[in-house]
Amino acid sequence: MRIIGLDHVQVAIPLDGEEAARTFYGVLLGLNEVPKPMELADRGGCWFAAGDTFLHLGVEQAFVPARKAHPAFRVADLDRARQVLESAGVAVTPDTSLPHVLRLYVADPFGNRIELIQDGDLLVEH
Repeated sequence: MRIIGLDHVQVAIPLDGEEAARTFYGVLLGLNEVPKPMELADRGGCWFAAGDTFLHLGVEQAFVPARKAHPAFRVADLDRARQVLESAGVAVTPDTSLPHVLRLYVADPFGNRIELIQDGDLLVEH
């Protein structure tokens, strides 16, 4: 077996969290909502994409936010992302633990951890 890529990341949201998710992920982060397949639409949640990066938000009945596990998105301009998020009242936590990587953390409206990394910076040398 050989893994050749990542298809998507799934993050849990609470019941009826779709509108808040659309505002945060769609409006603030700029991800494009993509339709869920009809066979899955009645489960709730919503899906987003940016290029080849896909994020599935799935409703979890006994929802508990992911405070450690998280997706990390590359952004074209980390400073601009920080400004947009702070202007919307989102708390931003810069992280300087890796001096060669510009990144920050935010929480989505449900408390899930989200990392934003300046495009071009590498967490791991390839």
